[in-house]
Amino acid sequence: MCSTGCLRRWKLLTFCFVVGPSWWRVRRGKTQKEGWESQLLETGFLGIFLCPLWTLSRLPRHTPPSSIVIWGFRWLIFRIMLGAGLIKIRGDRCWRELTCMDYHYETQPVPNPIAYFMHRSPWWFHQFETLVNHFIELVVPFFLFLGRRLCIAHGLLQILFQVLLIISGNLSFLNWLTIVPSIACFDDASLGFLFSSKPGGVKERVARMQLREAAGEQLPLRCGCYIRRVVNISFGLLIAYLSIPVVLNLLNSRQVMNTSFNPLRIVNTYGAFGSITKERTEVVLQGTSSLDPNDPAAVWEEYDFKCKPGDLKRRPCFITPYHYRLDWLMWFAAFQTYEQNEWIIHLAGKLLAQEEATLSLMATNPFAGRAPPRWIRAEHFKYKFSRPGGKHASEGRWWIRKRIGPYFPPVNLQGLRKFYEDRSWPYPVRD
Repeated sequence: MCSTGCLRRWKLLTFCFVVGPSWWRVRRGKTQKEGWESQLLETGFLGIFLCPLWTLSRLPRHTPPSSIVIWGFRWLIFRIMLGAGLIKIRGDRCWRELTCMDYHYETQPVPNPIAYFMHRSPWWFHQFETLVNHFIELVVPFFLFLGRRLCIAHGLLQILFQVLLIISGNLSFLNWLTIVPSIACFDDASLGFLFSSKPGGVKERVARMQLREAAGEQLPLRCGCYIRRVVNISFGLLIAYLSIPVVLNLLNSRQVMNTSFNPLRIVNTYGAFGSITKERTEVVLQGTSSLDPNDPAAVWEEYDFKCKPGDLKRRPCFITPYHYRLDWLMWFAAFQTYEQNEWIIHLAGKLLAQEEATLSLMATNPFAGRAPPRWIRAEHFKYKFSRPGGKHASEGRWWIRKRIGPYFPPVNLQGLRKFYEDRSWPYPVRD
């Protein structure tokens, strides 16, 4: 059981990087129904109870971290991985046929350069990847309940799996966040190498404490320790109660993913890539200074986003653990319509007004240093990776594309006024 000094540093890091951001997003009303944000909130909630908040000491003087909290983290990683595995098996036929990895690297939200080369792996390697994925997500989670050694093996395999996902894709901070509950699979003995062995150090003090516990010596308890026991037991009962609909969802053949059954999102259900898109489409925003958008001589210039595919010669980028939300949302918009994503018309109005805050989310502004565009339109393209060593790659192209048609027709700022007013949006004004 992970019980003493190995988790003390973890407490401060969890509070600073998980609890704080979770709380701040809720306060500002920025949360959406996305798996990483629910997971951030749940991990942060567990982190609050990991160690006493009134001390930053690496070693507890009276009581170790509660096993209830440790198992809370283990229960979290169990649900994350099993939920992801079950939604794949139930959600898309290609996961059962072992063909999903034939498409995943090319069609994932924001590919990176490694994905470009991984996409060209032979078919048998893609099938092997899919089998490994099923093993990690559907079998390995049960290692948690099969003793210390298999629990440690679970932690190692899950962390290694997340590292592989970080290398092959840009899933923002999600993979890094998933590593956090996996640390709870290790005990002090397995993490002892991280601490100094100098006399009187944390490692030696932990060993002495464990020897006293093994000898049956009772550590002195204070009032605060009894209070903490009551809090931990109450915490465990709360997690168990809130887990009931989550477990029922996992057992349901109509499983849903990334859903919360309580308003605070303390215990959630997770899942990723329940279905795989077989073709990659992109929405490309273009602007023109022409008076007539239908003039064949009008010159349309493209806006480039910071990371998502656009310019055919731009190398795919690495962004993890950062998250470009606009690029991510553009991926969703590409296989829906603009009527389903009215925010993209809102974005077009901001670009027509050349608002600095909006332009800061873009990689390029083709109208920088000159008058704003008179019209903005969106074109729909099908994108594919070029073949390494092929004709397009020799020309410096990472992507090849084919126009599908218009995504939304040309719009100007004056024509959007009623659209903004009907939705009570503030009308953008040109600087």
